[in-house]
Amino acid sequence: MVLLAWGAALAADEPLSALSSKDAAAGLHAALAQGIDTAVAQLGAPGGFLHDPKVAIPLPHPLDKAEKPLRMLGMGSQADQLKETMNHAAEAAVAQAKPVFKQALQHMTVADAKDILTGGDGAGTAYFRKATSADLTAKFKPIVAAETAKLGLAKKYDEYAGQAAQLGLLPAQDASLNDYVTAKALDGLFSRIAEEEHQIREDPMGQANSIIKKVFGAL
Repeated sequence: MVLLAWGAALAADEPLSALSSKDAAAGLHAALAQGIDTAVAQLGAPGGFLHDPKVAIPLPHPLDKAEKPLRMLGMGSQADQLKETMNHAAEAAVAQAKPVFKQALQHMTVADAKDILTGGDGAGTAYFRKATSADLTAKFKPIVAAETAKLGLAKKYDEYAGQAAQLGLLPAQDASLNDYVTAKALDGLFSRIAEEEHQIREDPMGQANSIIKKVFGAL
């Protein structure tokens, strides 16, 4: 594996130079894999987006501006159904994300590995966002589309947005709900990976995995 070749790149770093290239590679790989596994397990579960205020997907603009007056007109249940459908579609998409991340780990270069390990908080998340966003978007879109079709999102959106337009609460315009849900699903996923990375860097000795403790404790 290419990560195992980066011992020379660490030689100038203290105290990282005390680590073998094998340990450094294993610790980094374990930490990134742990972040992926946790994020996908949490957000890909039923209610993973919907019941988490940090990542829950709101109504898209400008429907969000129309939500309060529409609720006052008795359309609260329609707003809730629309948000539930979008969030469940995101959960279904994220549940399928792990293979894309695992492939990115396999293709990580020596330079990537060194930059991530020594790059500070968020370096691992930034690598994944750059390396996987295009593939995840391509993978997520058909899943989101299938889920929104199954759950009747287009019909729910048309009913809700149409009523808002009739009341003059938003302009009559097309909106790509599937693109919106896909983008929000990615944002939520990367934000959760960033949280996991932060926890590992902030408290390496509190991690259960001994190799993560060893490597990130040396930073």
